[in-house]
Amino acid sequence: MYRIHQIILKPGESADCLPEKILKKLGPSGRGLVISQWKIVKESIDARDKTDIKLVYSVDFTVASAANPKKKATLKLKNRQGLEIAPDMNYKQAVTMTGAPRMTQRPVIVGFGPAGMFAGLILARAGYRPLILERGQDVDARTASVERFWKTGLLDTESNVQFGEGGAGTFSDGKLTTGIKDSRIRKVLNELVRAGCPEDILYKQKPHIGTDILRTVVKSIREEIKSLGGEIRFGCRVEDIVIEEDVTEHGSQGREGGSQSRECGSEVRKC
Repeated sequence: MYRIHQIILKPGESADCLPEKILKKLGPSGRGLVISQWKIVKESIDARDKTDIKLVYSVDFTVASAANPKKKATLKLKNRQGLEIAPDMNYKQAVTMTGAPRMTQRPVIVGFGPAGMFAGLILARAGYRPLILERGQDVDARTASVERFWKTGLLDTESNVQFGEGGAGTFSDGKLTTGIKDSRIRKVLNELVRAGCPEDILYKQKPHIGTDILRTVVKSIREEIKSLGGEIRFGCRVEDIVIEEDVTEHGSQGREGGSQSRECGSEVRKC
């Protein structure tokens, strides 16, 4: 698959024109070819000239022979500006399920904001039945307490715009901007779409979701975690972690004639 940049549409032009625009930009090397597959990977607005506003796209695509659309074609990239091999943006999952998980040692996640949600989702899909502890309430109860605060000024110190399911971003209109390039960003966006977000967040220059949609999205992710054996405890504030140490002597020689290994476990009190 190839990626091409700086494909221009005028406001009002349909995105269905993009294949035609790509072939036109390819010039002579595009003769006798058709765009067999394509998808938008970035959309931005060029408004530097207010009299000539443009929509600017980057598009991933494949080409085939016009005479035989089933026959895949190749393009020469040398000295061709704006055309490259599409980079592999697939997320390489670090957590995998190797045999039956040890259910007596379930991972514990503190907080059900964005990081906690996606950590829980990845671990649940790998079969590790995570236990997630969240200080605030589920998104429906949290919405009620937030709306009450906006109307009356009565603050619930344990469930508000800062604490609760989905984290602070759930009530900040879900802006999805970042300054880094990382395959995990695409993974997060794909999961948000899978959970109910509009697909255009995958390519908008400055995408946002909106609190109304986010409420449904976070519930969808929560329900998937639960369906895979995970558990989310709301109203559960973590104030301390108790470490239990079992120190065992080994006979191998190290500094000062011996070495020690520490096997540590943790205790989670019932909320």
